[in-house]
Amino acid sequence: MILHLGGDAVASVEDVIVIMSMKSAVQSDSNREFIKTAKEKGFVKYLSDDPPKSLILAVINKKTVLFLSPISSETLQRRTEYPEDIVLMMDEDKEDLK
Repeated sequence: MILHLGGDAVASVEDVIVIMSMKSAVQSDSNREFIKTAKEKGFVKYLSDDPPKSLILAVINKKTVLFLSPISSETLQRRTEYPEDIVLMMDEDKEDLK
């Protein structure tokens, strides 16, 4: 499943390591240090000129990328889940195959 991260960025859900709100991320000294180091090493990708609401750590083509997204972590998390109706339809289709 493909996840739209904001701007023109997408990633496979399987490539995403963590989705975290910026508010929560900056409360931790170790997270702030990680973000600072990521910026210095050049593996941060800003997805908008708007202030970031979430960070997404992913491995894309064997490279670590820290995306800073204007989309909330809650919205991104919801996008990673299958809607119930689709899951139910898939279950019904399995029953028809028996």
